[in-house]
Amino acid sequence: MPAADDFIQPVVQSDRGVRLEPLALSHEAGLREAAADGELWKLRITSVPEPEQTRAYIEAALQMRAEGHRLAFAVVHDTTGRVLGSTSYHDIVPALKRVEIGWTWYAASAQRSHVNTTCKLMMMRHAFETLGCAVVGWRTDNFNFASQRAIERLGAKRDGVIRHHAPRRDGTVRDTVMYSMLAGEWPEARAQLLYLRDRPRA
Repeated sequence: MPAADDFIQPVVQSDRGVRLEPLALSHEAGLREAAADGELWKLRITSVPEPEQTRAYIEAALQMRAEGHRLAFAVVHDTTGRVLGSTSYHDIVPALKRVEIGWTWYAASAQRSHVNTTCKLMMMRHAFETLGCAVVGWRTDNFNFASQRAIERLGAKRDGVIRHHAPRRDGTVRDTVMYSMLAGEWPEARAQLLYLRDRPRA
């Protein structure tokens, strides 16, 4: 049975001007600036850190990485080095060859661009083609309809809803919508995502 640190290692990936770097304390200022672009921490259905909590957010991610169940990335503009947001592999289960993709957020100026599709392509390709994952999962707030649509555009299948599952930042408790994609579904999903990413934009 493989250990988490044997199954998934920190890696830098780059495509279409977007780079995924393992999240580090050196990203603190850039991450704070990205969150401020749109004041994303004010959204009750996301996990974006408030400015003064950015360092603690990174430290928590690094602790989870040390424990073997999360690998967080900074999303970086490949040319300028500007931090655009963050995303993670999490709930890593080596024995089942399963990872989830989440803790994802982007600066407002990077939303509705090719950034999210490019990041998801890199992470899904690495999960299925390098790590040999049998399944990749996603989860989101039942009221985060934009996130649900984005996950469904990836080709993931809705598995169901876990009721009264996790606390929100405002103290309420959310229902969690679960999605997954099996390895056999990846080739068709990859072809569709490449088409969506590379088609001409109006």
